[in-house]
Amino acid sequence: MAEREFDVDAFLAQPLTARVATNGPTVRPTWFLWEDGCFWILTGPWAKLLNRVRADPAIALVVDACDLGTGMVRQVIARGQAEVMPFDVPRGRRKLSRYLGADDAEWDERFRHYLLDDPAVSGAVWLRVRPESVIAKDLSYSV
Repeated sequence: MAEREFDVDAFLAQPLTARVATNGPTVRPTWFLWEDGCFWILTGPWAKLLNRVRADPAIALVVDACDLGTGMVRQVIARGQAEVMPFDVPRGRRKLSRYLGADDAEWDERFRHYLLDDPAVSGAVWLRVRPESVIAKDLSYSV
């Protein structure tokens, strides 16, 4: 089966779920923002991910999509070192809007508080992963 090229940036701009692997090994699903050539993942003290990354910042993640009706199968696999970065509200709004819609008044309170609470109190931070390697494959087939 021949691979086809596709627009990786456009693919990663979709509200897809990434599966993030850390040393352990452990794998978890997460929402992400693809921006400035980096994956941005919101985390904090409520999740084990932050402490795992602090202990070992090596990250691997996969974002994929499969539509059996159309035969579309695409995947992006990335590896890199995660950096803990301060949380900023504008980036948080961009990330959450792509999954929850533009009107934050319609969001579940669990998500709205990221934009309203002081990150110094909540502990919210970004994990920024600037990929050291990216493998993008279009394995789509005809139906």
